[in-house]
Amino acid sequence: MKKRSAAARVTTALALLAALPAMAQGVHRIVGPDGRVTFSDQPPPSASARPQPGASGSAPATSAGGGGQLPYELRQIASRYPVVLYTGDSCAPCNTGRNLLNSRGVPYTEKTVNTADDVQALRRLNSDATLPLLTIGGQKLRGYLETEWTQYLDAAGYPKQSALPSNYRRPAPAPLVAATPAPGSPTPAGEASADGTAAPQPAPAETPVQPPVTNPAGIRF
Repeated sequence: MKKRSAAARVTTALALLAALPAMAQGVHRIVGPDGRVTFSDQPPPSASARPQPGASGSAPATSAGGGGQLPYELRQIASRYPVVLYTGDSCAPCNTGRNLLNSRGVPYTEKTVNTADDVQALRRLNSDATLPLLTIGGQKLRGYLETEWTQYLDAAGYPKQSALPSNYRRPAPAPLVAATPAPGSPTPAGEASADGTAAPQPAPAETPVQPPVTNPAGIRF
């Protein structure tokens, strides 16, 4: 019994000695890029080690079309609940709604509705073609009502004050329906035709061109 007890004590002592180096290393507290805290016996990567361009996961994520990297939390919100603003010319509520989004620093995409094709496309999204139309994820807000827009932006998690970086640039508004030339239509001036030759410059119009319709029938502000 004494021999067995002595052997057990020796085994325990050896195990403790083997564990001493690991215990001496200690535990490191590591804060990840998403703010999550983990603990490991391995030290965190050196702060001076920077990911090489083109490496997996090293490219900074930005908002759609906007310059400048968004803060992590705002980037996550925008990916879950993307914001799209549909506007039209001479639409005062559209301007007011745009100002609200800008003041809160909400990254959004703006689609303009100024042609008959735009109106038809808008009716497929919003049957009564009301402008402005704001979509937050799958939620559609018809017309501008500050309390309603604020309520849904708050619910989505967008900050009440702008958190956009100073170098952020909003994407330029784009037509809801991209204009495409009809088959057989003349090549625009200055562009090369199919055979590679430049299209001739058109002669100056003798009569003034009528301005396009800025408020197609069917749009209600």
